[in-house]
Amino acid sequence: MVTVRLATDNFRESLHLLTTRRFGTFWIASLLSNIGTWAQQVAEPWLLLTLGASPLLIGLDSFAMDAPVWLLTLTGGALADRADRRRVISIFQTIQMLCPMAIVVLLLTHRIHPWTIVALSVVVGLTDALSMPSFQSIVPSIVAREDVGRGLALNSTQFSLSRIFGPAIAGALISTVGITACFVVNAASYVPFIGVALWILPRWTPDRVFPQRSGSNPIGIALRDALRQADVRGALMSVFVSALLCMPLLTFAPVLVQAVFRGNALHFSAALAAFGVGGLIGGMGLLGVPRSVDPRRLTSAFAQALAVLVIAAAVNRWWWALPPLLLLAGISMTISNISANTVVQGTVAPHTLGRTVSLYMLAIRGGGALGAVITGAAVTSFGVQRALLINGSLAVAIQAILGRNVGRSRARIDVSV
Repeated sequence: MVTVRLATDNFRESLHLLTTRRFGTFWIASLLSNIGTWAQQVAEPWLLLTLGASPLLIGLDSFAMDAPVWLLTLTGGALADRADRRRVISIFQTIQMLCPMAIVVLLLTHRIHPWTIVALSVVVGLTDALSMPSFQSIVPSIVAREDVGRGLALNSTQFSLSRIFGPAIAGALISTVGITACFVVNAASYVPFIGVALWILPRWTPDRVFPQRSGSNPIGIALRDALRQADVRGALMSVFVSALLCMPLLTFAPVLVQAVFRGNALHFSAALAAFGVGGLIGGMGLLGVPRSVDPRRLTSAFAQALAVLVIAAAVNRWWWALPPLLLLAGISMTISNISANTVVQGTVAPHTLGRTVSLYMLAIRGGGALGAVITGAAVTSFGVQRALLINGSLAVAIQAILGRNVGRSRARIDVSV
C-alpha cells in the first residue's frame, strides 16, 4: 500500500511539470509536431511500396534519413553548446518543413519518384543531425536538475502519444482523402514548434570560455570525457545495439504487414499505433518510479526484453498477435531508452551537455541507420521474418553480455527517473 501511495505521489509530482509555462508549452508543441512526423512515417514507406520500391530501397530511405547522424551529430552537439539553441532548432526545422511540402507538390503534379523521396530524406537527415542535440538539450534547460529524469519521461509520453495519433490519422487520411494529406499535415505541424522554439524556450547563452586542453578540440574532449565513464559507455552501447538490431522491426513493419499478413495501410497504421500505446505506457510508468531505482538496471532489463520481443514478432504467424507484440516492444524500448538517456544526462557537466547528448543521438539514430540498410539487404535475401529472427537473436546475446557489466558497477547516478 505504501509503495502504491509513493508511486502515486511521484506520478502527481511529475505531472506538475506540465503546468509550467515553458515545459507545458514545449510539450504541446512537440506533440503536434511529432503527430505530423508519424503521419508521414506511415505514409512514406507505404507510398514507396505503391511506387514499386523494393524492401532494400525502403531500408535505404530510412538509412538516408538517419545516416547523416554519423557525420554531423557531434558537430550538432558542439553547435548546441556554442550557439543559441532556439535559432539552431528554428532554422533547421524550417528547412526540414520544406521537404514534405516538396513531396506534396510532386504528388499533385504526378512527378513523384522513389529516388526523389530518398533524396529529400537525406535533407531531413542532415537537418536532424545538426539540430537534434539542441532539441535533446532543451529539457535540462527548462526544468530543475532533480526533475530532468521526469522531464525526459514526460517528453517521451508526448512522443508516444504522437505514435498513437499520427498513425491513426494517417490511416484515416490514406483511406479517405488520400496519401497526399499526410504530407500536408506534417508540413503544417512544424509551424507551432518553430514558434515555440523562438518565443517560449529560454535564450541559450553558452559560456564564453570553454575548458580546453592543449592540442585538443571541444568535440574530442567531450567525447573522451563521456566515454571514459563506464556507465555512460554501457548505456550508449545498449541503445546502439537496440537501434541496430531491434529498430528494424518498425522500419520493416510495412513489409511484414504486407508480405506475411497480406494487410493494408490500416493494418500498418494500427501496428504502429500499438507501438505508440506501448511507448505511452512505458513513459507513464516511469513517472511513478522512485528516484532510488537504478536507471542502469532498467536500461539493461528492458533492452533484453525488447530483443526477445523482436524474436517473437519474427516467428509470429497471426496478424492478431502483432499489435500486442508491438505494444510490449514499445514499452520495452521506451523504458530502456529513457533510462539510458537519464544515465547519460545525469553524469555530465552542463557546458558539455549538447556534445554528450549528441553521442546518445549517434547511438540511437546512427545505429538505426545501419540497422535499416543491413536488415534491408537481409530481408531481400532471406525474407523479413528470417532477417528479424537473426537480429533478435544477436540482440539477446549482446544485451545479456552488457547486462552482466551493469551488475558490477557501484557508481551512483545523480539524476534518475
